[in-house]
Parts: sequence; C-alpha cells; structure tokens
Amino acid sequence: MERASWAPLLKQLFLLAAAGLAGAAEPQVPCYFVFGDSLVDNGNNNDIPSMARANYPPYGVDFPGGATGRFSNGLTTVDAISRLLGFDDYIPPYANATSEQLLTGVNFASAAAGIRDETGQQLGERISLSRQLQNYQAVVQQLVSILGEDTAASRLSQCIFTVGMGSNDYLNNYFMPAFYPTSQQYTPEQYADVLINQYAQQLRTLYNYGARKVALMGVGQVGCSPNELAQRSRNGFTCIERINSAVRMFNRRLVVLVNQFNSLPGAQFTFINCYGIFESIMRTPVAHGLTVTNRGCCGVGRNNGQVTCLPYQTPCANRNEYLFWDAFHPTEAANIFVGRRAYSAALLSDVHPVDLRTLAQL
Repeated sequence: MERASWAPLLKQLFLLAAAGLAGAAEPQVPCYFVFGDSLVDNGNNNDIPSMARANYPPYGVDFPGGATGRFSNGLTTVDAISRLLGFDDYIPPYANATSEQLLTGVNFASAAAGIRDETGQQLGERISLSRQLQNYQAVVQQLVSILGEDTAASRLSQCIFTVGMGSNDYLNNYFMPAFYPTSQQYTPEQYADVLINQYAQQLRTLYNYGARKVALMGVGQVGCSPNELAQRSRNGFTCIERINSAVRMFNRRLVVLVNQFNSLPGAQFTFINCYGIFESIMRTPVAHGLTVTNRGCCGVGRNNGQVTCLPYQTPCANRNEYLFWDAFHPTEAANIFVGRRAYSAALLSDVHPVDLRTLAQL
C-alpha cells in the first residue's frame, strides 16, 4: 500500500494527538528531524554498499536494541537530545521509517557523508547532505498529502532540526591528500569559505521547505580523535593543532551563518559549540567521570585508533570512563554530556544565541 493512501487515517491520529486525547505526555516540540554523519547515523547506512557501517557487535553493546547502526556503544548525541525534548521513542532512521513516524520526525544522517558530495567516497556509498535534503523534501511532500499544506507548514515551523556536518569534509577529504585534491586547491581559510558557501545554499533549501528552528552542530575537536593521534601525534596524547585550527575556522563562519539566517522571516537558527563543549570535557575529564581521553574503548593499533571496532571484538569493560568508543566516535557517556549541554547550556559559550530547550519554546 502506498504511503499516501494512509493519509485520512494518519490525519485523524494526528488530530487526536494534538487534542491531547492520546494519553501520553506531549514532547516539547511536535517533531524532530536530524541531518548529519556517523556521529548521529542510527541505521541509514545498514543496507547500502559502504565500509562506513556499524550494524554489528560490539557497536550497540549498551543499547537496548543492540547493534542498530549507531557508531557508539549506546546512545548518540541526538538520542540524548530526543529524550530531553520529551520524545518517548528515539527518532527512527529514514531508511525504514513508517508513514506515521514521519509525523514526529526522522533521522536522515549517513556515516561518511559531507557537505561536499565527493566527501567520503573512498568508503563507498553514503548519503551526502544534498541527498539527505532530497529525502527531506520527499518527506515534506508526504506530510502535505497527509495533513494539507497549511497544517504541514505550521507543524514544521514548530519542529526542531539539528544539522551536524563538516567533520568528514576535513577527515575524509581535506586532510586525506592521497584521495582528494582539496588541500592543494585551497588554503584552510579558503576551504572553510568554500564549505560554508555550499552549506548556506543547502540550509536555504531546508528553510525553503519549512524548517524554522534549526540548530547547527559545530564540528568537534577532530584533531584529538584516537585516529589522528595514532597517525600524527608524536606522544599519542597531543592533539593535532593543524586540524583543529582548520575546524575552528569553519566553526567561526558557522556563527556568522547563524546570524545571517536569523534575518530571514520566522527563522530561529542557533549554533551548538560542540568543539568548546568537547574541549571543556577534555580539560577536566575526571570531573566528568572520565579517565581515558586519548584511545578508543575498542579498535586496533596505537591508541586503538587505526580502524574502527572489529566485528565481535571485546571492548573495554569500563566504557563509562572512556571519552572515545572507537577511532573516531565518542562513547555514550560523552554523547550524553554533549547532548545535555546542547539542550541546556552550562556556559554562555556553549551556544549562540540559544540552547535547544530555549529554541523549543520560541
């Protein structure tokens, strides 16, 4: 049966829920849509020909559903955010979402994806941000068929959207000269400009299709990942400043981009300073219950950073004390810290201009 044929029933269900007759406590926003890469992918890469997949143990060792495709031992940042926003269930991957789930939001994220279409291509198939936006446009069309144009537009204007892109445009593009020419074509400042210009066009598409409450997740301290420490750090502890410096250039431009978008009618964009949040955790790890910040809980080689977790590999037992789960990705513990501070800022520098809790209320 086609999704559109469910429209009358789904509209009735939606109206009942909106009237408060569904019985369950309502979340703070009607829906939550996620765009991003492996930091938040929760299964969209499971059935595509890609090396960027995590649908096998020990991934998901601490997640109720086991290995779902999340690149973590448990929750991702957006899982933590969805619970803080009051959703009873985690936002499902677009790849297997039902028509009814479209009403409360889906996750379009794909491991190895980037702002640039070629980013991550050495790992096989991935769903670039441009293609994620095409999938979102298809969802909007289905919501219009279910709810009608005015109701769909009103609903989308109240939803939260988080977009976290750019990590792979550095890790799996600019700083991988054996596969990509970008580092020969652009200085780090020029590359940040090129990325931001393309990102701005992509985010304008999101805005044009109804998104108003949009949080841009900044790129984190990529130069401190176990993979980069294993490859480039002399002592296995010192972060790679050349990479982190390039990332900071990108993040500074993201703040400017947020200000520009907030001049558009109805737009409520904000920047989540993942770099700064992560940096503060690394500065005082013991205060956050962490004892290991430079190596993966599972993996191979120096810093457990040569590759991601091997299938059925036995991970470390004290996972809650590790900052990194594998060569690239944080543990559930770290993801929860970042998610909490994105939702409710602990420092003024955590967000610009507002945190997600405030954004939900606007």
